[in-house]
Amino acid sequence: MTTTNVIVVARRRALFGPRFAPVGWGAAGIATLALALEVLPRLGFVNPTYFPPLHQMLGALGGLVQTQTFWAALGSTVLGWLLGLAIATVLGVALGIVVASIPIVDRMFSSTIEFLRPIPSVALVPLAAMLFGTTLQATLLLVVYASLWPILIQVVYGVRDVDRVGLDTARTYRLGLARTVRSVVTPSMLPYLVVGLRLSASIALILEVTGELVIGSPGLGRLIVNASASAATPMMYALVLVTALLGVAINVGTRAAERRVLFWHASVRSEGV
Repeated sequence: MTTTNVIVVARRRALFGPRFAPVGWGAAGIATLALALEVLPRLGFVNPTYFPPLHQMLGALGGLVQTQTFWAALGSTVLGWLLGLAIATVLGVALGIVVASIPIVDRMFSSTIEFLRPIPSVALVPLAAMLFGTTLQATLLLVVYASLWPILIQVVYGVRDVDRVGLDTARTYRLGLARTVRSVVTPSMLPYLVVGLRLSASIALILEVTGELVIGSPGLGRLIVNASASAATPMMYALVLVTALLGVAINVGTRAAERRVLFWHASVRSEGV
C-alpha cells in the first residue's frame, strides 16, 4: 500500500469512525427519512392526497408558527407534560422511599401496585372525561398515572440497593432521618431515579398528546384532530412533525440532564472514554 493510499484510508477512518457516529450517522438517517417523505408521494407509492410530500408539510409548518393558536397549543402541551411529570416524580419518590423502607408497607401494598400498574392509561380516558371534561386536568390525570409507575418502581429498587453498612454507620452517628436520606439513600437511589425519569418523560408526552387527541383538551393533539376534520392534511402532518420534534427535544434534554446529574457515576464517565 502506497503512502497516498494510507493517507486516504486514515482520512476515511477519521471521517466515518467513532467520532463521526453520534452526529454524522444520525444526520444521514434524518436526511434519508426526509428524502423518502419527499419522494414517495411524488412517485405515487403513496397517495399524495392523504400523504403529501415533505415540502408541503414544511410549508404548512411555516404558516403555523406564525399563528398565536399554534404557540398557545404548544404551550398547553408542554405545560401538561411538565406538570404531570413533576407530580408523578414527587409522588413516585415519596411512595417509593416509604414502600422500600418500611417492610409492613411493602407487604401491604406490593400486590396493590402490581394490580394497578398494568392497567392501560388510555382505559382511564372515560373517567378523566367524566371528571374534568375537556380541560387540562383530564389529560393531567392520564399523564400522572402513566408516568408514575416507572419512577416508583425504580425508586423502590434504588432504595433497596442502598449499602447497609452506610445505613448502619448513619444510625451509629445518629444522623437522623432527613440527613440519612440526603447523604446515604439519595446517592444510591439517584441513578435509578434518573432512569425512571427518562422513561416517564417520554411516556408523559405520549399520554399528553393522546389525551388531547381523544378527550379534546387544549394542545397539539386537538389541533391535529381539527386539521384532520377539516381535511387540512399538510397541516395535520406538520403538527405530527412538531410532536416528533418535541419528543426528540425531551429525549436529548433528559440525557443531557442525566450526564450532568450523574457525572460522578461510572456509567456516565465511561461514555467519555
